[in-house]
Amino acid sequence: MSESALFSRFAVRDVTLGNRIMISPMQQYMAGTDGMPNAFHAQHYGRQAIGGAGAVMTEALAVSPEGRVSWHDLGLWNDAQMEALKPIADALGAAGAVPATQLIHAGRKGSVGRPWEGYNPLTAADEARGAPPWTTVAASALPANPGWHAPVAMDGATIARTIDAYHEAAGRAARAGFRLLEIHAAHGYLIHSFLSPLSNRREDAWGGDRAGRLRFLLAVSEAVRAAWPSGLPLSVRLSCIDDQPGGWTIEDSIAAARALKLLGVDLIDCSSGGLGERTTTRLVRRQEGYQVPFAERIRSEAGIATIAVGLIRTPAYAEAVIREGKADLVAIGREALFNPHWALHASQVLGTDPGFEAWPSAWGWWLEKRARAARAPAA
Repeated sequence: MSESALFSRFAVRDVTLGNRIMISPMQQYMAGTDGMPNAFHAQHYGRQAIGGAGAVMTEALAVSPEGRVSWHDLGLWNDAQMEALKPIADALGAAGAVPATQLIHAGRKGSVGRPWEGYNPLTAADEARGAPPWTTVAASALPANPGWHAPVAMDGATIARTIDAYHEAAGRAARAGFRLLEIHAAHGYLIHSFLSPLSNRREDAWGGDRAGRLRFLLAVSEAVRAAWPSGLPLSVRLSCIDDQPGGWTIEDSIAAARALKLLGVDLIDCSSGGLGERTTTRLVRRQEGYQVPFAERIRSEAGIATIAVGLIRTPAYAEAVIREGKADLVAIGREALFNPHWALHASQVLGTDPGFEAWPSAWGWWLEKRARAARAPAA
């Protein structure tokens, strides 16, 4: 059996991951209009649960109905949703993964259709089909893209209600059984719209210089930390740089990470871009691990644990990221959709589980026998 940095344990607060692999949050857009999980989600997260990752993070859960990206997002704004999510958290934990989830408010990038339906703002035609557009909010009344709906700039009362919605959702996440929580502050959604000078033109305490633009993220993080048990880790996903000139920078992200650490945030999930046009529906060629340098710099310069994410495809590359100290965890996304057992296969490639002992017993004994048979000399 080989030693592996990727398959070493990672302890944070009172939680220990069995390895350094996390399944990244990925929106599925398969809920009904009530934000409740259904049979699809049970099957989807069930297969992720037995895939061998140290932690499995569900798709982002909206903290309010208007905080959804689409009508088909999961939510955590009421107790019925919390109860419906309990079996998912239980299944993840029973399979050996740390059950994790993410909180989101879509802000000005909400009120859109699903990706395979165009991912565009909802219109009167959608309303005729039972999916009416809703009024979105943001730091400033600036559309996310030319021709999109203009959001309403949040006033003080709306900001206070939204911070409280995050607080309440964090408490529900804990009661649902999740043991790692992340705040989505990236990809052009509500919190990111406060962070970037390109989308925040406010002249009050919630805008202006970097300290003002950070205020909303820090207030949300403080409210979430207050509701989230002290023994459980808290992560924040940042777009470490904007996708447009003159925007948020890696230096801004380092400063944000330092401030978040003081509030009890334990991990920074290091993504990038997303402030403007979505790239989800476009083909964009990028190299493997193109965002890893952000995780490395924040880890080094802010002194906080980081999660590397973004086209991490191969076990060898993931192993190098951890072994070389570039991040503390790697988040696997689309590779886990293509191969839900990516982590189990990685353990084979890296030689940490030659006997298939990490696999479910009902599978492992068959696979170990199959492997021995393949190595046996021909009769």
